[in-house]
Amino acid sequence: MAPSFDCSMSSLLCAEDDSSVFGDDGDEVFDYGVVTEEFDDIWHQGKHQKNNQNMGFYGGKEILIGLPLPSEEFLALMIKKECEHLPATDYLKRLKNGDLDLGARQIAMDWVKKVHARFNFGPLSLYLALNYLDRFLSVHEQPEKPWAMHLLAIACLTLAAKMEETEVLLIQDILVGDSKSFKAKHVQRMELLVLGELKWRMQAVTPFSFLDYFLEKIGGGDQSSSSSSITRATQLILGTFKGIDFLEYRPSEIAAAVAISVAGAAQAVDVETAISALLIQHVQKDRVIKCVELLKEVSSLGDFPSASAPSVPQSPIGVLDAACFSCKTDDAAVGSCANSSHTSPVAKKRRLEDL
Repeated sequence: MAPSFDCSMSSLLCAEDDSSVFGDDGDEVFDYGVVTEEFDDIWHQGKHQKNNQNMGFYGGKEILIGLPLPSEEFLALMIKKECEHLPATDYLKRLKNGDLDLGARQIAMDWVKKVHARFNFGPLSLYLALNYLDRFLSVHEQPEKPWAMHLLAIACLTLAAKMEETEVLLIQDILVGDSKSFKAKHVQRMELLVLGELKWRMQAVTPFSFLDYFLEKIGGGDQSSSSSSITRATQLILGTFKGIDFLEYRPSEIAAAVAISVAGAAQAVDVETAISALLIQHVQKDRVIKCVELLKEVSSLGDFPSASAPSVPQSPIGVLDAACFSCKTDDAAVGSCANSSHTSPVAKKRRLEDL
């Protein structure tokens, strides 16, 4: 049975003292207090039920075909809610102009991918972890010290595993190698910080939320090739994190573009026909076309796995191996979401070291 999250935020906060989450004296991690028992009870239970809004990726372990598609009303609701799970609207601009360290972001994401593959987690938990990382960096001052960024990456991955995986990753299991200097309580405190900055909106709407729907719409209801199509689409979706250009697009737009790209490769469907089949009145046609062109562009540069490459096994490791590619960056404008819940005024940002 899934744990209850009804307890108030205040009941989960750690006792504060003069020390910060991150030490300022060198690069050592200090003892910053303990996390309350309520936090342990909530986050250290053995299994979590999965919200079925990300259909086709149950438990992150197995791609299931034949599940009923969401209704038009539910699709519209997901498109409306996706704005709550995006980075701040100025995030891409700040990455491009150097306000944020793009290299540090990439190092953190590479670490998440590596450890994610080692634990054989599913594709959705990887997407969530990287989504948490981007959302956090967009509303909170980027940590300057490498170990602080590393701790953030650990927290994003452990939170994603707790949200998505049927067998929860114990913090102690991940504190090996470069992570062994941390203790479980350091990770727990960082998890609380991430939860607070993300307003506890952890069950994010992702491209996977729309993928089954778009693929079947383009295929005219024929699911005969859905397994291979979803595997290929998963590669493309996870690969969008390698660069930063796809930060311009909403999850629904990425899902539509990926579905069109996959259908075009498998069924020789042109873009206009695919978009007409989708009947995506809630998604801007011109932005979807632009995203499709970006997918084609990076594919032509060899940044995506080749469509003629051997088939990737339906396992997280196979997906990850195929999804690691380089995405070129350009001056694409930041995509906006009118009702986005994220704003990032400088006055509201706090440096990690000042917490």
